[in-house]
Amino acid sequence: MASPSRASGRSVNVAQLISMFLAFLMVAGVAGVLSAGFFMPMVAAVGATSQAGVDMFDELDTDIGDMTLSERSVIRYSDGSVMATFYHEDRIVVPLEEISEDLQHAVIAIEDRRFYEHGAIDPEGMFRALISNLGGGDLQGASTLTQQYVKNVLLEQARVADDAEAIAAATATTIGRKLREAKLAIALEQQYTKDEILNGYLNIAQFGPSQYGVEAAARYFFSKSATDVTIGEAALLAGITQAPNTHNPVVNPDVAFARRNTVLWTMYDQGYISREDYDTYREQPIEDMLDVQNVPPRCTPAKTSAYFCDYVVETILASPEFGEDRAERSQLLLRGGLDITTTLNPELQAEGFEALTDAVPVEDESGISNAISTVEPGTGRILAMVQNTPYGTGDEEGDPARTTTVNFNADAAYGGSIGFQTGSTFKAFVLAAWLEAGNSLFDVVNGSPGLSFPRSTWNYDGCDNFAPGNPYEPRNIEGIGTGHMRVLDATIDSVNTAFVDMANKLNMCDLYDLTQRLGLHVGSGTHAESELPLYPSPSMVLGSNNIAPLTMAAAFATFAANGEYCTPIAIDRILDTDGNELDVPSADCNQAIKPEIAATVTYALQQVVESNRPLATGTSARISGYDVAGKTGTANNDYAAWFIGFTPQVATAVWNGFSEGQIEMMRITINGRYYPLVYGGAFAAPIWQNYMTDAISTLDLSPESFPGPNDKLVYGERKWVPNVGGMSVDQATSTLQSAGFQARTGSSEEHDSIPEGNVIRSEPGAGSLQTQGSVITLITSDGPPPPPEPEDDGDDDNGNNGNDRGDRGDRGDRGDDDDD
Repeated sequence: MASPSRASGRSVNVAQLISMFLAFLMVAGVAGVLSAGFFMPMVAAVGATSQAGVDMFDELDTDIGDMTLSERSVIRYSDGSVMATFYHEDRIVVPLEEISEDLQHAVIAIEDRRFYEHGAIDPEGMFRALISNLGGGDLQGASTLTQQYVKNVLLEQARVADDAEAIAAATATTIGRKLREAKLAIALEQQYTKDEILNGYLNIAQFGPSQYGVEAAARYFFSKSATDVTIGEAALLAGITQAPNTHNPVVNPDVAFARRNTVLWTMYDQGYISREDYDTYREQPIEDMLDVQNVPPRCTPAKTSAYFCDYVVETILASPEFGEDRAERSQLLLRGGLDITTTLNPELQAEGFEALTDAVPVEDESGISNAISTVEPGTGRILAMVQNTPYGTGDEEGDPARTTTVNFNADAAYGGSIGFQTGSTFKAFVLAAWLEAGNSLFDVVNGSPGLSFPRSTWNYDGCDNFAPGNPYEPRNIEGIGTGHMRVLDATIDSVNTAFVDMANKLNMCDLYDLTQRLGLHVGSGTHAESELPLYPSPSMVLGSNNIAPLTMAAAFATFAANGEYCTPIAIDRILDTDGNELDVPSADCNQAIKPEIAATVTYALQQVVESNRPLATGTSARISGYDVAGKTGTANNDYAAWFIGFTPQVATAVWNGFSEGQIEMMRITINGRYYPLVYGGAFAAPIWQNYMTDAISTLDLSPESFPGPNDKLVYGERKWVPNVGGMSVDQATSTLQSAGFQARTGSSEEHDSIPEGNVIRSEPGAGSLQTQGSVITLITSDGPPPPPEPEDDGDDDNGNNGNDRGDRGDRGDRGDDDDD
């Protein structure tokens, strides 16, 4: 709304006021209505100033300015249902045809019975007000509906501009204000019809303690629209506007009862209702009429979705699409009458809350918090954002102990926390960087426990925000570590040392670059030590940075979307009061990693869930009939337990931990069950599975398969198997490892020329093309066969020959046993 129209600053004496009033009567064309004899003595008495008065009246502005009204804004779920409402003034503007005729008649009857008969002003009332004011009394009313509308418009402009001086001018009890309103009213009636002015008044005037316009008031008092009010309800509303607090039927029912009946009598007296209607409604008790529906201007009514509601509000306040600064954006939200449709699915929200509280009830004695963020791959739409805590400040009596307004799913800038250590879920990004560097899932790395990585061995070529320190010595938590292993197996078993060994072979700047392409950043915005979105230290590999669940869900959604990263978005559409669609923040989807990298990472993460390896960490997340990929995560010292997983259509992050800070989840009872340690695979993954099973059904998702992985990225370069025949086992093993293979000893058999214990051949054989990291089995020699026994005459020869075969067969059996 434009700046409020201001009154002239010229000082006016009594004579000039009278002259201005007479000029006003002449301009209004109504002087003849009153007795000429009544006016002429006064005109003669002030003749010396009458022309000056006419001139001053002519100088009064006739441009009322912007008449746009403040309206409530509504935030909706994706299905159109209301989540929350925001306003400075609770107003819903409606056309006259959507306002009951009884309500129109009630307001006209009590406020301006000759509204459709007279012009913009009531001269007799104006003159009476003038005499009272000049005599030292209060400025009396007698304002027409048109004048009252003008006053409300000027007051509305002043409130929108937050202009104390203009507010004072619009409410001053002076004849100068009355004259200015009168001239503006005359000008207004030259531009608008009576119906248009009545409609404007019914939408702008205060009809409740905090309700402006009849539509908001009808919904507040009666839980119905203004088009559906009864005669009695119409009379009650019309009676309120004279003194909204005094006539408030909720707090002053007796006063409101009397005022309503005054309006009913006036309606009857003026022929708007019958005697029967009057008698019927004047007896109706106020308490029988009320069905109060309070709509506070905040997120609290959204209940479990209140944290997401806060996220939407902060999105609007932070987005340049909605104004130049936060103040302008706030005005748009609170006064602009926006209709905001969000991305949030109310059914998923309810299912998420149920899954979280089934695992950790709201008032569980453990004090553990948990949260779910769900993102749609390829769009960035936030489908669910929920946590297991009550929303509120905790200041109200009876609030549960963990009541909070902090959103565990979001960054601090959006009303959230500073994030949480992500643990082994971060390994998915190390794996992606590993593949981008030209490596494969079948490459062999060292997953032994007790490894130490001096800071001098780390490569930070291209970034200088890393401070050298002590050697990094990771421990294996979820995977126990068994020495050298394939990267794929290290991923399935979540072996910490193996992934640190991988990162130690990479340029950490490349890993950091990949994280930025996937939108990863700490929840506080920048890391305190490096002033970067993430701190690229060796401990980053195992999830030491504090990152919000929503950020992690969006990053994992990139793998499901064939490498396309989308910034999470909360708003689908915003309409203004005229139904025009406004620009909203974009997901800015872009190809962050190559599709073959995404598909191969997904393949590895699918094995985390589907593998039958005894140490596989994500098996609790399986959903029958659906492709699922994901990664478990347990932060250092059990500070947090995660599972982040996805199907081709939906990505979800589940976090569990203490929101108050880094507190160990060890030797703790949660929901009646004792846990010596809380792991992501054992605690978070079942929550994910419970929720996602329902989500798949709710979204009616058909089973889809992930794209197949890139063969080279899985198996790596194929190499020729070297010939190790005749070598000792140690020599053969060293030769094969130097060529990029693993070696194991298999069966043994007799050989005429190969010494006992040496290698006869390999399987697969020398000269075959095999993928790097493949296991090559060594077949060793038992030495030459024993010499044949001397031949004897008779049947004994046949028996001895049979025993020879039996002996060789026994040795063959032993070889088979060794191979098994």
